[in-house]
Amino acid sequence: MRRGSFTVFGLLVVLLALMPITATAQPAVERLVVYSGRSEGLIGPILQQFTEETGIAVDVRYGGTAEMAATILEEGANSPADVFIAQDAGALGALAAAGRLSVLPSDVLERVPSQYVSSARQWVGLSGRARVLVYNTDLVQADELPASILDLTQPAWSSRIAWAPTNGSLQANITAMRVLLGDDVARAWLEGMVANGAAAYDNNDSIVQAVINGEIPAGLVNHYYVFEFKEQFPDAPIAIHNFQAGDVGALVNVAGAGIVSSSPRPGLAQRLLLYLLGGNAQTYFSMETGEYPLVSNIPANPAVPPLDPALAPNIDLSQLQDLQATLELMQAAGALP
Repeated sequence: MRRGSFTVFGLLVVLLALMPITATAQPAVERLVVYSGRSEGLIGPILQQFTEETGIAVDVRYGGTAEMAATILEEGANSPADVFIAQDAGALGALAAAGRLSVLPSDVLERVPSQYVSSARQWVGLSGRARVLVYNTDLVQADELPASILDLTQPAWSSRIAWAPTNGSLQANITAMRVLLGDDVARAWLEGMVANGAAAYDNNDSIVQAVINGEIPAGLVNHYYVFEFKEQFPDAPIAIHNFQAGDVGALVNVAGAGIVSSSPRPGLAQRLLLYLLGGNAQTYFSMETGEYPLVSNIPANPAVPPLDPALAPNIDLSQLQDLQATLELMQAAGALP
């Protein structure tokens, strides 16, 4: 190659190297921040599916339902949370009463029956769960089973019952007891459970496992935890006992969600709620977690006993909002530290 040609070529290379490179702008990823009182194992897969189908990233902070509700209250208008997913209606009601949840649009609320929606239109149920007594069939005879949750303070159940005082579902059940029967009855029941040697566990999973292992004959849980264990261990010696119709121990509560009032992304938050009330998510709750779908025309899980609304006590779930008073009552009774 001639020197002149090389010089021109080299000059072109230098000029090209000095030219500014214009990068193609990438669209910003839309994101939502979710505070979840539901465990990752129960809600995580469907949130991931939402991201895969919509392209909206979801950053999730997991914790106890009461803990997450308290955090949103403490953070106030500076909370990064867009959506709060709760294990029970009580925590949602507490946030709604404090003005920390937005009013939801009709296209969200009309998806589910009115008894599973906030009377103030600020939260919506996503799935239903019944409170039940799980028992070890090798250790407890059917004719021993109590008619009412109130009977668990009797000497016959001394040191034979497990509960999870830090769990949001039990706390909501106690709130329902306060609403339906009064604080005096709830206090007496809590004190009676403590005096009767009720064994405290961290969560429903550990209670069901302890009952299977024979560590404790029976425990208070949500129905779907029994389904999960029976699915994994079909021969496990456990069964569900429903308290008598109308008993406060037969409460049917919801896992639900609301949009945090300080969220700058209410439109995206509504998309998530609509997705969780759509066919894919409702089928997931029915078939994968064993909960009761709240939207009509969703296939029922054949392994889960059908929901019998006649068993549940007559209560407006919006009345379960006074969580703080329940926690104080539980502490005073020695059920919580």
